[in-house]
Amino acid sequence: MTSRDAQTPSEKRSGTPLSRRAFTTAVGATAATAAGIAAAGPAAAAGTTADDVTRERPFRAARGKHARRPNILFILGDDLGWADLSSYGSPHIRTPHLDRLARQGVRFTDAYSGSATCSPTRFSLYTGRYPGRTKGGLAEPIADRSVGLEPTHPTLASLLRGVGYSTALIGKWHCGYLPDYSPTRSGYDEFFGNFGGALEYYSKLGLAGEYDLYEGDAEYKDLRYYTRILTERASEYVQRDHDDSPWLLNLNFTTPHWPWIADGDTEASAEIVRRIKASDRSALRHSDGGSVEKYTEMVEDLDRSVGEVLKALKRSGQEQDTLVFFASDNGGERFSYNWPLAGSKSSLQEGGIRVPSVLRWPARIEGHQVSDLPVFSPDWTATLLELGGARPDPAHPLDGISLAGYLLRGEAPKERDLFWRVRGERALRRGDWKYYRGRSGADQLFNLADDRREQADRAKADPERLAALRASWERTDSGLLPYPTGS
Repeated sequence: MTSRDAQTPSEKRSGTPLSRRAFTTAVGATAATAAGIAAAGPAAAAGTTADDVTRERPFRAARGKHARRPNILFILGDDLGWADLSSYGSPHIRTPHLDRLARQGVRFTDAYSGSATCSPTRFSLYTGRYPGRTKGGLAEPIADRSVGLEPTHPTLASLLRGVGYSTALIGKWHCGYLPDYSPTRSGYDEFFGNFGGALEYYSKLGLAGEYDLYEGDAEYKDLRYYTRILTERASEYVQRDHDDSPWLLNLNFTTPHWPWIADGDTEASAEIVRRIKASDRSALRHSDGGSVEKYTEMVEDLDRSVGEVLKALKRSGQEQDTLVFFASDNGGERFSYNWPLAGSKSSLQEGGIRVPSVLRWPARIEGHQVSDLPVFSPDWTATLLELGGARPDPAHPLDGISLAGYLLRGEAPKERDLFWRVRGERALRRGDWKYYRGRSGADQLFNLADDRREQADRAKADPERLAALRASWERTDSGLLPYPTGS
């Protein structure tokens, strides 16, 4: 884990540990955020001020508070890059609502997705395990009806439902198709959304030209802009009378995933629909469309939508007792802003797996905090299960660790490695060090505290460390399912 041997004089006096990496991360993030605010103008400044930035402090658990089991609102953006929020340094995208959420809780600088593409990360979140533990998790991502999340596998939703939670998933599922796979077969009481990896925002047509908007297992017709529909549904859910039972809502937006269509772009929508109906299977990927400006418009719309849901939560009177978590399902692509990270979606370089992540729980966790603790998707599964009073299934042990002790009691998290595997690439993080092998086949070693961009390869300078991290990766890999032959 992070070394705690370098503290500023003020930190030593206060008793709050601050590592060299934490200090440089906080300073760098402050400078980047301030630059982003200045570039973004008055609208962004209304949501994030210079005073807000300078007040952000290294995370420290607040002790002695009590709260009931939290409601859980877990929000995912789709293909949102690590620096696409102004609170993470974007110089041109304004995200005042998500910035405010970060100010009211904890912003994580070294948070990772469970994989580099959509469905494997969702497998890792729903199961709390490496995607390679299950056959469906080997698809990167799922693109047909042959595999999915087996209904017999315990999930975050099924385990929380077993201890009295109401559960719902609104938005993108992407863990298998009907008739064999569905959120309602994997622990969710309710489902409203799409099964596939992408859809055209107005027509709801998917990659194969199929209609893909469902309520439960039945098609639901609504040809309005998809992000608006999901926002309405989620706002209704969080304001519902749940008879004093705690609830879990997974709100999975498709924004800002391609196609690059913002609210009101009906002509662009009609052209993509025409191509889909003409059997152009590349139409939805929209490789001939989009722009930085259009992408910015979509991210800012996502921010407004999250803001609407959070306002509905506040109106419901449940804000204090609701844990809200926001992240991306993997790194950004094409028009995303990932600086200074290298790589993008589908890669195990930092830009493909490091994601913006913020957590707010007013009843238990103080605001204006930043954490440099390395964490990834399965950790949140373990954490939410513990906070909700549910136990993992011993037949399906978790690969994540619960952060409840860290968040609530200031306990030092267990030292462990973070592991990733995708076809053609491998990665493992231990403390500040990252082992990476890309498609070139060369083993590389990076110190992320000094080199977040992964440009200074330390493999030759530190062969013993490289060998130790590679051996650890291979031990974990040996316990996972192999990829199908020829994949």
